[in-house]
Amino acid sequence: MLEKYLRALGETLLMVSSACLVVFVVGLTLAIVLTLTAPGGLRPRPRLHRTLSVLVNTFRSIPFIILLVAMLPVTRLIVGTTMGTWAAVVPLSAHLIPFFARVSQVGLNEVDHGLVEAARAMGCRRWHIVRHVLLPEALPALVGGATVTVIAMIGASAMAGAVGAGGLGDLAIRYGYERYETAVMFNVIAILIVLVTLVQLGGERLARRFDHRL
Repeated sequence: MLEKYLRALGETLLMVSSACLVVFVVGLTLAIVLTLTAPGGLRPRPRLHRTLSVLVNTFRSIPFIILLVAMLPVTRLIVGTTMGTWAAVVPLSAHLIPFFARVSQVGLNEVDHGLVEAARAMGCRRWHIVRHVLLPEALPALVGGATVTVIAMIGASAMAGAVGAGGLGDLAIRYGYERYETAVMFNVIAILIVLVTLVQLGGERLARRFDHRL
């Protein structure tokens, strides 16, 4: 049975790490675009900003289990199948990209506007300001947002296991629920609690390390 736990844990970590890589890259890019194109931003584009905001809010409002089913054709097109660990990466990414984008946007908006204006007064280009002012100053908030996103990803990956994605969720459903092996269910819950705790502690420590105000 230990082998099943280790395999399920490995599948969960693979799902979470792969999806998080996509979420962080796409979500942060989207957050930067939203910040730059907002009214009063470095490159205001009200129409583009409104369009992206509507898309982000729309995807954030869809429950994951519904999005998981609705994206089956897209998942099959991208991965070639709707079952297994890699197939779960597509809906997991689509579910949490808007979440991380909005959290990151909030962090970027909290950067002292005076620093941005000082950089503009010195003749810095927009992307220099993003790279050398916005991102470094917002880094603690971005790390905090990433921590919350990873924790949400772990929970969503367990839910994806209920539809054949593998991982700890699949183990809990197949053995703990369908076969009435209660011990398996509680063991999976314990593993998930440990995972979430480790991510939370690691994220908090990393955020404090990057926070120059402390």
